[in-house]
Amino acid sequence: MLNLALRRLAMAVPTLLCISLVIFLLLEAAPGDPLGEMPLTVPPEVKERMRAALGVGEPWPLRYLLFLKQFFWVEPLHWLDRLLGTDFGAGQQRLISYQSRAPVFDVIAERLPQTLAVVGLSYLLGVLVALPVAILSARHPQGWFDRIAGSLAMLGYSLPTFLTGLVLIWVLAIWLKWLPSVYDTTLRVTDWASLLRQLRQMAMPVAVLTLYNAAQISRYLRAAMLDNLRQDHVRTARAKGLGEGAVLCRHVLRNSLSSMVTVIALGLPTVFGGAIITEQLFKVNGLGQLLILAINAHDLPMVMALTFVFALLIVLCTLLADLLYGMLDPRIRHG
Repeated sequence: MLNLALRRLAMAVPTLLCISLVIFLLLEAAPGDPLGEMPLTVPPEVKERMRAALGVGEPWPLRYLLFLKQFFWVEPLHWLDRLLGTDFGAGQQRLISYQSRAPVFDVIAERLPQTLAVVGLSYLLGVLVALPVAILSARHPQGWFDRIAGSLAMLGYSLPTFLTGLVLIWVLAIWLKWLPSVYDTTLRVTDWASLLRQLRQMAMPVAVLTLYNAAQISRYLRAAMLDNLRQDHVRTARAKGLGEGAVLCRHVLRNSLSSMVTVIALGLPTVFGGAIITEQLFKVNGLGQLLILAINAHDLPMVMALTFVFALLIVLCTLLADLLYGMLDPRIRHG
């Protein structure tokens, strides 16, 4: 298992370097002065700090190496200083946002909990909804439940998240007036009343992403279970007198979950991609909305950091999927 982890990690490092280079070159090719969009009220010393942080005026290979240094060396040193009270990162120039004129990763750290709350809860609910739906659909394929679940899954998977969100806003917020249409980012949970308000405002963005996740996972799991139902060991279990429910849970579902690990792990970055639109629609103060605002404001350091963070997430989820699949399937682990 350790050899598998080392091999996958060795493949992930050059992949991340290539992704970071592509992101940097795409933003490097953007026309205009990197600091041209800044307001005239910004003090000259702040502009000079930003020019130094970006390496403006230097050749692009040096600026790329500076970005790698700030991302993988300077920022970890600053976070280590916060945890241990040291000063390893003192005097090191951090990546500065054009909009807030604050360190990029400090802004990302402020927004991250909102995104994790919405995305994490929606993915968990999507998996919990998809499991029983897939089991019931596989138990009676082409039955009435399977047909209804398949139609709803196709609808949830094919509809864009912004369209689903607009429908929920119109029905639940405007027509029925059950839920707030705008996310209150200033709300702090201090008691049961504020917790209830937090759950009410999270309901619609979480429901939009849950519908998409459940539709995707349930269809994949149903297909995997139907494939396992045709295996010889399942027919043997039925011949021994096991009930259909026991066959599904003990033999079919267990073997199907190993193939679902990859789907669930690789689907997580897709949810973050959908969260970009969903957060903008419901005004959730998370990373998705931050990326949209940074693109509109031509905040290149923020765009560069956020896109690389999303790319890093995809690579880490792929690595996690490979490791989990290797744990569940000895053929992969020893291959």
